[in-house]
Amino acid sequence: MNIAVVGTGYVGLVSGTCFAEMGVNVTCVDVDEKKIERLLQGNIPIYEPGLDEMVVRNHKEGRLNFTTNLLDCLDEVEIIFSAVGTPPDEDGSADLKYVLEVARTIGRNMQKYVLLVTKSTVPVGTAKKVKAVIQEELDKRGVQIPFDVASNPEFLKEGAAISDFMTPDRVVVGVESERAKELMTKLYRPFFLNNFRVIFTDIPSAEMIKYAANAMLATRISFMNDIANLCEIVGADVNMVRKGIGSDTRIGTKFLYPGCGYGGSCFPKDVKALIKTAEQHGYNMQVLKAVENVNDTQKELVFNKLNKHYNGNLQGKTVAIWGLAFKPETDDMREATSLVTIDLLLKAGCKVRVFDPVAMEECKRRIGDVVEYGSDMYDAVLNADALLVLTEWKQFRLPSWGVIQKSMNDNVLIDGRNIYDSEEIKEQKFKYFCVGK
Repeated sequence: MNIAVVGTGYVGLVSGTCFAEMGVNVTCVDVDEKKIERLLQGNIPIYEPGLDEMVVRNHKEGRLNFTTNLLDCLDEVEIIFSAVGTPPDEDGSADLKYVLEVARTIGRNMQKYVLLVTKSTVPVGTAKKVKAVIQEELDKRGVQIPFDVASNPEFLKEGAAISDFMTPDRVVVGVESERAKELMTKLYRPFFLNNFRVIFTDIPSAEMIKYAANAMLATRISFMNDIANLCEIVGADVNMVRKGIGSDTRIGTKFLYPGCGYGGSCFPKDVKALIKTAEQHGYNMQVLKAVENVNDTQKELVFNKLNKHYNGNLQGKTVAIWGLAFKPETDDMREATSLVTIDLLLKAGCKVRVFDPVAMEECKRRIGDVVEYGSDMYDAVLNADALLVLTEWKQFRLPSWGVIQKSMNDNVLIDGRNIYDSEEIKEQKFKYFCVGK
């Protein structure tokens, strides 16, 4: 089976590589010539555990190829996945110009039937726009060539994307025709030899499922952060509360961990886009607006705790930060709490030293040298007054507290992810603050 994947960002590269791993002949397309050159040389532009080895192996074995021109493979493929970016506009809506440009290119150049599958997260109704663009280009050419559009939203977790793709709990596919359904069934059957867990829906439902799923997870996070903040005020322990409500099978335990806010490429963007979609249809998403407001406030929580401890006088303090990426096992800093925290610290007159296992270069690309970069986690805390933990990397979980205590000027520790035992930390003579206790 021959397919193309347009867009070699996170979703496109992981999807194309995993399809190739299952024996599909995949051509990944991107207009960024430097990115394609790097991929051809085996240099992976994103950090995802295990992805680089898989890309190199499948390219070497001839199942995974890269090009800057979709026309190089258009006549050879049965399915084209559109995995291009849908960045938020200033008003929060998803920008579909890249999605529609892929459709326009196909309509101008296709010579035979093709199934165009949108993999990018797009608002409900996008498939209709994609279909109209292709048909418009065919009409301009004066030709009648059959085609289908479909929606196949991704549910990949950064840091675990390969396992999520190779052994998914479900695959959602929105289709309009039996031909498209048969093609997508053929493509995904190898992933579900024992239990075919592909959910076929109409296209608008598939488009909505992705937004609804991310919005629900974001809601659980903001709800738990709101509860954690109230726990601090009334003297409750949010960890006990989390365990208590999580034991209810109707609620469950996932995404109930309080912290200093969610970030990344999906939750913030998708919540905004869903709110905007509702507004465009005359509906007010009251719950999601609250989810967004809580998260924006929560990203300032760690700074506010530090500022309160020093009675609003942070001028000249040296503050160390562990964790820059929005979550572990990725270098992604989109909408990361660290960016908000660093900005607030610098405005308060602090000197900031940072360390992250993989996101240091990404931080330098984003904010340059306004902070100092530690060579390791212990170097970052040298002569620091306070240590802020913003990302729960495994190597941060059991550090040598004796070394850290001797390295710091003032032993203030603010745990933005609740990864430490408060009694143990206090025994080490740290002034310890966490979330929800």
